[in-house]
Amino acid sequence: MPRPLGDLEDAVMTRVWEWNRPVTVREVLEDLQKERSIAYTTVMTVLDNLHQKGWVRREAEGRAYRYEAVSTRAAYAAALMNEAWSASDNPAAALVAFFGMMSPEQRHALRDAVRIVQADERPEEAQAPERTEGAEHRGEEAQQRQEPPPAEERAAEPGRQAADEAGPTEADEPGAGANGKGR
Repeated sequence: MPRPLGDLEDAVMTRVWEWNRPVTVREVLEDLQKERSIAYTTVMTVLDNLHQKGWVRREAEGRAYRYEAVSTRAAYAAALMNEAWSASDNPAAALVAFFGMMSPEQRHALRDAVRIVQADERPEEAQAPERTEGAEHRGEEAQQRQEPPPAEERAAEPGRQAADEAGPTEADEPGAGANGKGR
């Protein structure tokens, strides 16, 4: 699992991630020099260290290298969050505390992310489970999902077809008690 990047490593990786293309030491150096005084050899060493740690890959170009990110900043952040969460002796409490620290915008982004993950899971859930039992079992499954039982079971119930065709009754209305009247 990754350890957090140091300040200079983060500054270099930020450029590599933002530019999203292979970069040279010279390009990173020139951009960093807009903010701080830094030597070419320092940037070269940082990029070499990031290569050794597996954060960037490099390809020779003449006497120099071009460096490219191996993963995204989002993947890096996710790995750090996962590491911190896994280290907790109470993961649920850690999540509650983390969510409590979030801004409304971050909570909105979290809700969006959960929806995306749930949407990715739905195709698997949509597959019908194998049914080796009879119609009685299918009716129980439908009831658990709060769906009407299969048509063959509804038709088998005495008086059920006529009741279905007549439409909802008072007893079917929300808030109706056992005697069919509202509270």
